[in-house]
This record gives sequence, C-alpha cells and structure tokens, in this order.
Amino acid sequence: MFAEVLRQKLAGICELSDPQADVLAAHYDLLVKWNKVLNLTAVRSLEEAVERHYCESVFLAMHLPEMPISVVDIGSGAGFPGIPVAVVRPHSMVTLVESHQRKAVFLREASRDLSNVRVIARRAEDTPDGFDWVVSRAVKYSEIAIALKKLGHSAELLTGEVRARDLPGFNWQEPIRLPWGEHRYLWISE
Repeated sequence: MFAEVLRQKLAGICELSDPQADVLAAHYDLLVKWNKVLNLTAVRSLEEAVERHYCESVFLAMHLPEMPISVVDIGSGAGFPGIPVAVVRPHSMVTLVESHQRKAVFLREASRDLSNVRVIARRAEDTPDGFDWVVSRAVKYSEIAIALKKLGHSAELLTGEVRARDLPGFNWQEPIRLPWGEHRYLWISE
C-alpha cells in the first residue's frame, strides 16, 4: 500500500525504482512500529505521512546535485529528509544529526542497511564541519542558524511560512512551492 501511495503522489515529479520504494516502505513500517513507543512524528495517516515526510524529502533530494556529495541532515528526528535523500542519492554520503538519544537509536536501526548513512547523536553545533550540503526540515531556524553555516557550504530547507530570504548566513534563491500543500516551500541557497 505504501509504495502505491508514494508512486501516486510522486507521479510526474519523480519515478523511484522498486528497490528505492521498498527501502522507503521498510522505513515507514519501522516508523509506525517505533512511533507507538517513541514520539517520532505526529503524522498518523499513511497518506499524510507519504506526502509530508517522504514526498517532500524526495523532492528536496531531487534538487541536490547529482554528483556524489556529502550531506548533513540537522535535527533528523525520524530520518527526514536524510533517509529519503540517501535512497534517492545513493552515491552521496548522508549524515543524520539528532541530539535526542532515543531518536538517534531509531535512526541507527532505520539506516542499518544503508551503507551511505551515518548517525551522529549530538547537537548540530557540536558536529564536525565540512559538508557540501546542509539540509533540514521542521526545525526552527533560530535553533540551527549558527550550525547551518558552520557545517556546510550550501543549504536546502523545507519550510512552511518561514521566509528564508530573511534568514542570515546564506543568499537564497526564490522558493520553490512544493506540489503538496499551499504553504510548503523548498529554499535553496545560491
């Protein structure tokens, strides 16, 4: 069911291979299981989870360079956007940074079979720098602003009402409105 909904929501935007869809479906199954004990997401319905978590993350991944790059996901939580980025860009190295230890345990379990993912269980500002791209979603900019510029040369943010052009540290392109929802945007630094 997950793969069918994912493919339907991504129709005309991105076509995932069967193995890619299978990896994301396995992540979703694990997320549902762990979410019963650990509050990883407030999103409960399959359709909303596919749209808000997976489609938005895949959309972000599609806007990253196609060459092998290093990506750090600040405040990865349940693995968004980092795990879908790792699935869509398998030749890139993705680091998931999560300061909540229990969420970091989930991320290690969820990424066990993804050789291009590593998990760092600490605050973003305490993470070693040197990444090509910094990505984040559903994290308050005020909480990551200092780490964002320290960690990488370029950034992509998935936001709602926040106006990234007003956020210091990067020059931002015009936002790209996401195909799902009226107030969801992808901000990409220049």
